[in-house]
Amino acid sequence: MTTVGERAPGTRLALHRPGPARVQDYLLGGKDNYAADRDLGRRLLAVLPQSANAARAAREFLAGAVKQVAGRGVRQFLDLGCGLPTSGNLHDLAARHATGARVVYVDDDPLVIAHARALLMDGGNVAALRADIRDPGAVLDSPEVRRLIDPAEPVALVFSSVLHFLPGAADRVAALTAAAAPGSAVIVSHATADFAPDAVTEAARLYLESATVPLIPRGAVEVARLLGPFRPLSPGVIPLTSWPRGGTFRPGHEPVMYGAVGVR
Repeated sequence: MTTVGERAPGTRLALHRPGPARVQDYLLGGKDNYAADRDLGRRLLAVLPQSANAARAAREFLAGAVKQVAGRGVRQFLDLGCGLPTSGNLHDLAARHATGARVVYVDDDPLVIAHARALLMDGGNVAALRADIRDPGAVLDSPEVRRLIDPAEPVALVFSSVLHFLPGAADRVAALTAAAAPGSAVIVSHATADFAPDAVTEAARLYLESATVPLIPRGAVEVARLLGPFRPLSPGVIPLTSWPRGGTFRPGHEPVMYGAVGVR
């Protein structure tokens, strides 16, 4: 799970406090995390053992969603609240399915952007922007977005494991997608307490206590509302899990994420 809005731009990076992007990196088996992140990650796994599986399932969903929207002709992507680079980065995924794909990564965590700028530059078609997605103007009017994203063409706006850290998420999505051209898409993966309410509630408490970041799980109907006027593609809002799907799930294996793709 990644996030934006941990601190105002320009403030010091507080490595003594866990950051959701770095906790996500820990859950995915990455190395760009610190003691505070690993401590929260271990505590999350203790109360919500499927956390690491959920992080992987969200990445798998993103790969499939990018292929799906690229197949509909989308060639430009905004990764909003992108988090730390990992295997299967969005620009790599897009390049497999869309010739000349253009990608802008957006996050307000300076560590995330430093890593992105060092590792993700690719022939001028990829940029990394430090901005808060709660400020649509800072994102959409930035030089990076103006250079790579043509507002007259369809664009995929990617909210991968980020909106559950934002109160009023539907308003944030609406502001960022209001001017998207016909044919554009929204890709969302989002935490939910629909299947493991007690464990997810405890995980949310740990996030707020340790990282002072709210974790706001939402139900399937609420996730569908995040798409706004974008029409959900089949099969709609789906639980994300690498475990076999069925009518019931063993304790500790319940889905804790939803995924959905919408098109305009």
